Parts: sequence; structure tokens; C-alpha cells
Amino acid sequence: MNEISRKATARKGKGKHRLHSPSLLLDVSNRLAASHDLLEALATLVDITTSTIGAERGAAFLNEEATGELYSLVSEGKFTREIRILNSSGIAGHVFTTGKGVMIHDAYSDAHFNKSVDQLTGFKTTSILCVPLRNLKGERIGVAQLLNKKSGDFSQADMELLEAIVEQAAIALESLHTVEGLEKKRKQELEFLGVVSDISSELKLGPLLQKIIAAITRMLDAERSTLFINDEKTKELFTMVGEGLGATQIRLPNHLGIAGAVFTSSETINIPYAYADLRFNPAFDRKTGFFTRSILCVPVLNKIGKCIGVTQVLNKRGGAFTAEDEARLKGFVSQISIGLENAKLFDDVQNIKNYNESILESMTNGVLTLNEDGKIVTCNAAGLRILQVTPEQILGCPAQDFFAPPNDWIFEKIKQCEESQEGNVMMDAELDVEGEHISVNLTFEPLTDSGGKKLGSTLMIEDISSEKRMKSTMSRYMDPALADKLLAGGEAVMGGLSSIATVLFSDIRSFTTLTEELGPQGTVSLLNEYFTIMVDCITNEGGMLDKFIGDAIMAVFGTPLPHEDDEDRAMRAAINMLKGLAEYNKRRASEGKRPVDIGIGLNTDTIVSGNIGSPKRMDYTVIGDGVNLAARLESATKQYHAKLLISEFTKARLKGTYRMREVDKVIVKGKTKPVDIFEVVDFYSDADFPNMMGVLSTFGFGIQSFRAGNFDEAEKAFREAMRLNPTDFCSQMYIERCEHLKANPPKDWDGVWTLTSK
Repeated sequence: MNEISRKATARKGKGKHRLHSPSLLLDVSNRLAASHDLLEALATLVDITTSTIGAERGAAFLNEEATGELYSLVSEGKFTREIRILNSSGIAGHVFTTGKGVMIHDAYSDAHFNKSVDQLTGFKTTSILCVPLRNLKGERIGVAQLLNKKSGDFSQADMELLEAIVEQAAIALESLHTVEGLEKKRKQELEFLGVVSDISSELKLGPLLQKIIAAITRMLDAERSTLFINDEKTKELFTMVGEGLGATQIRLPNHLGIAGAVFTSSETINIPYAYADLRFNPAFDRKTGFFTRSILCVPVLNKIGKCIGVTQVLNKRGGAFTAEDEARLKGFVSQISIGLENAKLFDDVQNIKNYNESILESMTNGVLTLNEDGKIVTCNAAGLRILQVTPEQILGCPAQDFFAPPNDWIFEKIKQCEESQEGNVMMDAELDVEGEHISVNLTFEPLTDSGGKKLGSTLMIEDISSEKRMKSTMSRYMDPALADKLLAGGEAVMGGLSSIATVLFSDIRSFTTLTEELGPQGTVSLLNEYFTIMVDCITNEGGMLDKFIGDAIMAVFGTPLPHEDDEDRAMRAAINMLKGLAEYNKRRASEGKRPVDIGIGLNTDTIVSGNIGSPKRMDYTVIGDGVNLAARLESATKQYHAKLLISEFTKARLKGTYRMREVDKVIVKGKTKPVDIFEVVDFYSDADFPNMMGVLSTFGFGIQSFRAGNFDEAEKAFREAMRLNPTDFCSQMYIERCEHLKANPPKDWDGVWTLTSK
């Protein structure tokens, strides 16, 4: 038994006499004064009160005005846990609010007692003694609480003793609380200055944004933060980084949502309960799986007061964002806005430079630039390849020395161009490269600045050798890089290759009816216009047009030239095909013509590619089960009234994010193992597919219930999806399936529906 307990026991029954024991109160002051920090002081106070009065448990709570909460610190090994409750709830909240101590002999009969705490912890509370903590001015700063007196009931003498102890302890507690608060603010300010200094030295926009959001999240003790920058060209707010986003770039119109409201008004918005605010759009939460509780969003202003973006912080840990949080965030963004604008300007300049260099490097023609002294300053990759030189052999070399005999005539043309300041073109000229003759087209152009001052000249070299001509022909049917691969690989590639690829099938709906209306010439004209749009979408994504089958298209992504994202390339091509078709149909409608409707199927699998055919006629094509499944998915779009279906195999390899839903798990004709198929809806407009995110979410829940055999619950979900989008055929189809299965309960239901057609 400690000294305080012995003194208390010796005075048991003497009522108020023990409250005035100088040694007892002096011991309280001494022990609290010896505490190193607030955590130790609170633990000491709890130890003194529980042992002196003889209670099973005790707690000391301090009030935090900014959040309206009572909090206590609890040491658990090497870590400190913080307990927080509203300063108006429970027995502790009642005592703090009223300022009057309470003594409760039967906790469960008291209306203020929160039974859920006992249910959560497994502790059984019988009696409670709770008094307010006050500072020297008499202001309430917290409460002290004791639970379950070990012997008998709490008495009035116990309450007076507890009040005397906490009165003696209040001075030390408030001092430690003040000191820790000042120390916390000092550390925050030092960290603030350090972060601002670090950020101010960063010029690259990506790393700068990463540093800023990391600092904001840590500074405000939030779960996530995002910094949106305004794109003046597209009038969008965009971000390249953000907690929980991974590599995703978010873009949204700069007038929509919470961020848009802050950007347009340049006013801060602080929302303690996101779902209670009508401006909050819960669609992002449904899409990402994140639950937003509180939001703080402030504008980012440049030095002239123009809003250049917004900073959005989500979910303050332990409560809502305070006025102090607002002030700190505003101060932070005002300090970093100049660095942010400089980084954005640097990024824009760098992008322009990279863009110009990329144009030159991506050109198939060689481009050389010469300064006014006649020295070669730049030569792109195509120029190095055509001239068969390295950068060290050509850059900085005088043109007169580089274009020595037998190519000295080129230097004479360069001199003529610079002297006359007029361009010149030489078609099908002969250039000697390492003793070999190649056919080229040469273009000479003078270089001048905006004031007309001579800067030098440029030379463009176009290789028109036989290989170039062959590539030009092949490029009509496939991406130029793919043609390069085929030409470079020769028989090794053309002979046969097994690889993973994504196959795309598309087909025009009701084509026979169209041909009957259009006639032969109209049909050919329609197909030429339609195929031009579709093939461009395929080749723009690096796909290979395998063949036209009447009005159908077969394309392959991944062979003979594989990419890391062939599935995404195929997906983007399919989506762009449908978007391009929508624009084409608008033109047809304006001309009074019938629209064209198509279905597309995508599947990823191992396929075999190569030259297949007879000695008289051969085609480079692909074969295999993966090709067949893609064709069956294209055909299945008719049954599901869908425009784009993909297999589970394609979905599993996608790297991008797309809006889609699982529409069935089916056994296609000719197969025995069920395959998950998904409908992609990214290409739909809001008018064509209203309430898209709500429909996808509700439909997904319906599919889960349907698979589990809960047909009533599934039907309810599908009917809700139909209410959101009355034209949604898949929801109607599943309603009919549910009705059928309820009327004819299956014996061994495994959630699989068998297709009866290809």
C-alpha cells in the first residue's frame, strides 16, 4: 500500500478531516510536478485517485475546445493511444457540461450512462464517481472519473476527497497541457518552414505536387489530400498525384463539385459531414471505395490574387477540420503558390521543348539544322539512321566537311539556300552513304527569327528506297512501327509465332437491310466511309488490321509487335470506334440517312500468327481458340443488346480504369467451362445511359444476389436499375431470368447461364 493509501486508511471514517491533510495534497502536487509530460501526469492522477479512494478503474479527461471533445492519453507499450468522446455525451460529458460532480450507485439505471462502452470492452460498470477539473480561474478544463468502489459505495466524503485532489492537480495538468501545446505548435511551425523551404527549391511539377500533398496530409493529420491545378485550355481541374490515387490522373470541369465551387468563388469550404452536404458528389466514393467524412477545400491564389487551383483535404483524424486547420492550410498554400506557379511554368516550357523534340524524333524523315556558321547543330534519329552516323560524328561538324565528295553537291545547295533565303526541293536524288546509293527526296529551307535575322538552314531527307516504298504500302493496313517489325523480321516473323494477343471482332447490325436500301454503289460508299473511321481507330493504337470479312472487321493487338498494354490499346480502339461511329451517325442523320449500329467483342489469349494459305495466295493472319471466343463475344452483343463485350481474360490484364459491369457467366457454344463476360460502357453519353454509376452499382449488387440464388433480392435490385435507366436491356433480361427461376427453382444452382447460340 502506498503512502497516500496508508494515510487515507488511517483517516477512514473521519469525513472531511482527511481532505485537509497537508501531506496528502502536498504529495499530489509533488508527484504531478515530477511528471515529465502530460501522459505521465494523467496516469499519475488516475493512480492517486483510484488507490486513495479504492476504485477499480479511473480516468482523467481534458477538454479540447477546437473539437468539442474530451480526450485522455493512455500508454500501451511503446505507443500512446488517444481516447476521445464528445464533451456532451455520457456521464463525463454531463459532468463537464453542468460543472457538477455526480455519484451514481447503479450506473445502468442512469440515463446518461453509455452501455455500449461496457459491451465493447467487456468491463462491468456498477458505480461511478465523476467530478469536473477546473483551472485557477474556475473554468472547466476536463473531468476526473472513478468506476466501481472496491468496498461499499462511493460516499460524499469520497467525492469531496476527489474534488480536493483534482483541484490540487489542476495546476500541474494545465501547465503541462499548455507547455505541450506550445511545443506542438513550435514543432509544427518548424516543420512548416522546413517544408516551405524544401518545396520552394523544387521546379519539377510532379515531384513538387507529391511533396505538397504529403506535407498537407501530415500537417493536418488527415487521411487524404489532393492538389488540383487549373488547365486554362480545357477549363479543367486536374491532378497528377494524390493519396489513394496511385497513377490515376483525375480531371473534372473547373466549375463542378466542391473543388469547382471553391475554384470559381475563391472561397474556402469546410464541410464536417460530407454526405449531409448537397454539393458533395458521392459517385467518387462509390467508384473508389473510399468513404468521405469531412472535407476542407481552399483556393490556391497566385501573387496577383488569381485562383490557379484548389487544395482538398479529406477526413481529419479524430473529428472535423477546425478554424485553425483552415488558417494553417491557407497560410501554407499562400507560401507555396509562387513555387507552384513557377514549377507549372517550367513544366509548360519543358513540355513544349519535349514536344518539339518528340516531333523531330518521331519523324521518319531525317532533319538536320545548321547554324549561321554552317555547322550542323542537330540531327534527329531518322537522320542518323539514313546517314548511318552517330551524334558524335555529325554534331558540330561543318557541313562542308561532312558533305564531302561524292555528296558535295548537297553543300552547294545549302549555300544557295542561305544566300538566296529561298527554299529548294530535289526529288528522287541519289545519296552516297558508306559506298551505297540510296534514293532520297531533299528539302532545303532557310531559318530566320521573327525579325528576319538569318539563323541558318534546315535539310530534310526522305528515304524513298524500295524498302521505304514497301513500308508505305504496308502502312495502309497496319501501324508503321508494325510494318517495320515485319520488314525487319522477314521469314522468322512471317513463318509462325505463338504469343498472347487481344483479338477484336466488330460487325454491322442489320447489314443486309442496309444493302437492300442502298444498292451496290451506296453500299460500297458506306463501307469505305465506315472502314476509314474504324481502321484509323485500330492503327492509331498500334493494332494490326487482320482482315475484312464482308462488313466485319478482325484486328489483333500484340502480334507481331507486342506492347506492354496491348489489352488497353484494344480497349481504347474499341471505345474510339464506337465514339467515332456516333459522330458518323450524326452526319448521316443530318443527311436523312439511317444510322449504322455495330457490336464489338474483345478476347485475350494465346494465338498463333503467321503467313497462312497456299503458294498462290497467302495472308498474314492469326488463328486459335482466343480468336473464336472474340468472334462469339461479338455475336453475343446481339443477345445482350450491348455494343462492347470483353472476356474475363481481357479484363484481368487491363491496366487502365474503365466503366464496365459483369453481365453474365456463360458457357458459350462449343465450350464446357463458364466464362465471365463484361459490358464496357465508357463510350455512352449521359443522355444515352442516364444515371450510369448508380445503374452499375445497383446492377452489380443484383448480379451477386442472382449468383447466390437470392432471386427476390436480385430482382429488386434489377428493378431499381431499370428505374434509374428504363432502357437498360440487361436489367430487364435479368428480371425475366429471376421470374423464370423463381417459377422453376433450379436443383443445383451454380449461377451459370448457358448461351444457346454462337
